[in-house]
Amino acid sequence: MTAIAASPGISGTASALRRLYFVRFAFAIVWALVMFTTASKLGPVAVTLLVLYPLFDVAAAIIDVRASRTTGSPALLYVNIAVSLITAIGVAIACASGIPAVLRVWGVWAVVAGLVQLIVGVTRRKMGGQWPMIISGGISVLAGASFIVGATADNPTLTNAAGYAIPGGIFFLISAFRLGRAAKGN
Repeated sequence: MTAIAASPGISGTASALRRLYFVRFAFAIVWALVMFTTASKLGPVAVTLLVLYPLFDVAAAIIDVRASRTTGSPALLYVNIAVSLITAIGVAIACASGIPAVLRVWGVWAVVAGLVQLIVGVTRRKMGGQWPMIISGGISVLAGASFIVGATADNPTLTNAAGYAIPGGIFFLISAFRLGRAAKGN
């Protein structure tokens, strides 16, 4: 019997996270595909999508907090909720100033959220399925820095922000599959 099988709290958390990660994958892919169609300008659809993404992250983090109460401290998830909520507001305000301002806000969010994801993944290693989350968190930090730098480019676009969602979604999918064993308790 493994440590995973011996802990019903881990099994329940893994099962809930698995479902959440499948939903996050689907959302990220659909969001990115729609965002790619509007990434060249800040029209109403792009603005809506840019505000929606961090708000979806807030909802996902709330679900994560509820699912993982028995397996550890949710303090970093609360940080993620606050940062993503502030980001949604910041992006909405930045949209009035143009794409460079949006990229700066998006970049800072990607860095902070990536650090949180990385640290949460490290603390959940025993559950299994967390290496994709750790890697994704590290990539998010690097991507965030590139958004901030990219804001200074001539004619910046939101294409990189749209592209940012795809690897994140894929890492959620991989993690969901890897959590299958822990969710089954063996």
